Parts: sequence; C-alpha cells; structure tokens
Amino acid sequence: MSSADLDNTRRAGPRQWAGLVVLVLPAMLLFMMLTILFLAIPQLAADLRPTSTQTLWIIDIYGFLMAGLLVTMGTLGDRIGHRRLLIAGAAVFAVVSLVAANTSDPALMILWRALLGVAAATQMPATLGLIFATFADPRQRGIAVGVWSGGISVGTGLGPVIGGALLEAFSWRAAFLVAVPVMVVVAVGAASLLPNPRNPAAGRLDLFSVLLSLATLLPIVYGVKELAKPDSLLSAPAGIVAGLAFGVWFVVRQLRRPEPLLDVRLFANRAVGGALGVFLLAATALGGIYLLFTQYLQLVEGLSPLKAGLWVLPGAALLVVVSTLSPVLVRRIRPGRLIAAGLAVQVAGYLMLTQVEAAGGLPLLVAGFMVLYPAVAPSMALTTNLVVGSVPPEKAGAASGLATTCSDLGISLGIAVIGSIGAIVYRAQAATTLPAGLPPEVAAAGRDSLGGAVSAARTLPGEVAAAVLGPAREAFAGGLNVAAVVAAVIAAGAAVLALLQLRHIPPTG
Repeated sequence: MSSADLDNTRRAGPRQWAGLVVLVLPAMLLFMMLTILFLAIPQLAADLRPTSTQTLWIIDIYGFLMAGLLVTMGTLGDRIGHRRLLIAGAAVFAVVSLVAANTSDPALMILWRALLGVAAATQMPATLGLIFATFADPRQRGIAVGVWSGGISVGTGLGPVIGGALLEAFSWRAAFLVAVPVMVVVAVGAASLLPNPRNPAAGRLDLFSVLLSLATLLPIVYGVKELAKPDSLLSAPAGIVAGLAFGVWFVVRQLRRPEPLLDVRLFANRAVGGALGVFLLAATALGGIYLLFTQYLQLVEGLSPLKAGLWVLPGAALLVVVSTLSPVLVRRIRPGRLIAAGLAVQVAGYLMLTQVEAAGGLPLLVAGFMVLYPAVAPSMALTTNLVVGSVPPEKAGAASGLATTCSDLGISLGIAVIGSIGAIVYRAQAATTLPAGLPPEVAAAGRDSLGGAVSAARTLPGEVAAAVLGPAREAFAGGLNVAAVVAAVIAAGAAVLALLQLRHIPPTG
C-alpha cells in the first residue's frame, strides 16, 4: 500500500466527525455545570436556605470531586473501555440531575452535586481518549482536540448565560434538568458512533491511592472554607494540615509504585510543571472572581438572572475569540510570552474590580470583567498542547488528564479560597455596619451573607429593609475589592512563572 493510500485509510470520514459532536457535548456541558449555578444561588438560597458554608460546598464540591477523580477514571477507562465508561457516566449524570432538581434539603444537594462530580469525572478523560482513538491522522486529530478545547471554553463561559435564561423562564431546578436530554444524546450517540478502545496492558487501579488523593484534597478545601468562620481557630488549620500530610503520603506512594495512579515524575519536566502551574494559578484567580461577579450583578444591582447572564455574554464571546486566535499567534510568539502577556492583562482587569463600589459600580464591574476574562484564554487554549507535546507518546494520556485536572481544580480552588476571602471581609464589615435592633434571625442572616440579607429583607418593612440592604451591599463590594487584590497577586505570580518556566519553548511555526 502506498503512503497516499495509507493516509486515506487513516483520515476520518463523516461518521468520525459526527462522533466528535458526541464527544464535544459532554465536555461543554460538564464544564458548564461548574458555573451554571452561579446565577442560581439567590433563588436556591431563598428556596433551600443553606448556610454560607453549605452554599460554597453546593457550588464547588462538584468541581473538586471531578478534578480529584479524573486520573482515576482515565485509568479505569483504559481497563474497561472509554466508550463504556462514557455511556455509564452519562446515564448516572442524567439520573442524578433529575433527583437533584427535586431536592429541597441543602445537605442532600451537596451529596447530589458530589455524585454529579463523580459522574463527570468518568466522562472527561473518556472524551479525550476517544478522540485519540477516533482520529488517527495527526492533522485531523489536532483539529478535533482544538474543537474539544473550544467546547470547554464555551461551556465555562456560557454557563451563567444559559443558567440565567433558564432561571428567567423556570427556576433554579432547570439548571439541573437541562443536563438530562444532553446526556441521553451522548449515551445513544456514543453507542452508535464511537469505538471502544481498551489497553490490555493497562495497570491495575490503585484504590488506596484514589482514597489518598481525596483525603488530600477535601480536608484542605474544608480548612479553607472554615477560615471564613469566626470560631474556626482549630478546625481550619487542622483540616489544612491533615490534607497536606495525606498529600505527602500520596506523593511518596506514587514514587514507589511501578504503575502509579498519577505519575508525579511528569512534574519534573520543566514545560509540563510550568504549564500546569501557570494554568492552575490562572484558573484559581478566575474561579472565585467569576462567582463574586455574578453575585454582584444579582444581589447588589438587583438584576434578573437573564439580564445578569447577558452581562456575562460580552466577556464570554471575547474568550472564544481569543481562544481561537491563541493557537495562531503562538506560531510566531513564544508560548510563555503569549501566556504571560494575557495574564498581565488579566491583572489589569482585577485591579479595575478593586475600585468597584456598591453604588454605581456596574459599568466598571463589567468593563473589568471584559478585560480579565478573555485574558485567561492563552493559558487555557495552549496548556494541553504544551503538556502533551512535552512528554513521550506513551505518557500522553496521563499528561492530558493532568491538564484537564488543573483547569477543573483551579476553578474550584478559586471558589473556595477567594470566595472565602470575600465572605470573611463581608462578615467583618456587616457585623459593624448593620443597624441595631433587628430581629435576631434577621441580624444573623444579614451578618452571614448578602444572600441571607436579601432574603431576610423581604420580610421587613420598606425603610428597615433598605437600612439592612445598604450596609450589606457595601460590605459585599468591600469583599469583592479585597478578593480582586488577591486574584491580581495570583495572576501576577502566574505571569512570572510563565516567563521563567516556559521561556525555552519556541513558537510552533
């Protein structure tokens, strides 16, 4: 067979490209579910009445479990077949979404969001693994991976927009129900259009390492969230220290095992460690600010979910544009410089948010978001190719899983860390500025969160409600200002790291 004939046999046809649609759908939806509840929080809080800590868990337990299990599920997919795992994950996601949409208890909502995170983790590595199995031609595979990465960007950006439209027409429960028909399409399409590759030589799944990875992540998250409470002098440091101890145990175990769950030696590669570190920091800075941005639109400005979602749309559109241009620009510009330039622009956007006030702050808030949100695109668009292209082919699957894990973990860490910082500042200011003489339950709700203050104000006479909401909104704006300073410092650190660790990588052209 000639080389031309061989190339023709390797090139994908209409069936394979239709299969790509099936693979992009879950990638888009699963990352959309990271942010779709941002605009639903006021409605969800009024309906379920969670505490501020429960609210943070409802938002980000999904992302933490998804991130913590991505490498595990990638290994499991190698053993049993990625298509089988994708179909199973889609079915579980659809069923749990139905259950979550009918939940009225905040503790149960945390549980259902956790199970959704597990189901999401089964699908993400399967989508990328099936792309590599479906597209044998390198050029077509590059296009397919680019489309897949673009789907993630669109999902993350449009989550609040779609959530806002659903909330306007229905309720927060629709944010869960939207996943059901999509997952049905994924399950049916995967069964009919996609192969089921397996690796007969795949290593055994190390369940103890899986437990160690979760024992590392969740106590640290718990400790960070506890820092926002005034009575957490023991519980917060204890959680963080316990998580770090389990993390050391996890790393030592991976170094000693011949077939580790996570090949931590990949981080010794300068390009891999640098790219992953930069992306983790960039996503962390963005995750918490994104949440506070959407809450400001509804709770401070009083916008409806749909109008709030529309204010997200310009930044999301710019994100897609910059994500598309980044692989073109990197043909002439070194990746490290391009990523660092984007992060420098992002720092400027965060600094704009440090000047936003409760009264008349909407124009500056939206302008700052339009500057900072698209600026994360170079690191988002280039990380996977940088990481996968820097390791041997036999480690490409593990490396791609790490890139996806950093994206997911960074957004969730940002919600936990920066969201907690915003909550600490809010409580400190609200405790001294809320009017005296309020009913105890109203005072407690107002001191806990702005969402609690807004809900409590609905039960008060007009003048008293205004006396509660004014200081509460000013306290929230103060929390946003401080959180933006922290995000700016993190993004600046990421820019410096990109210049130092990625400067040796030449332009792709």
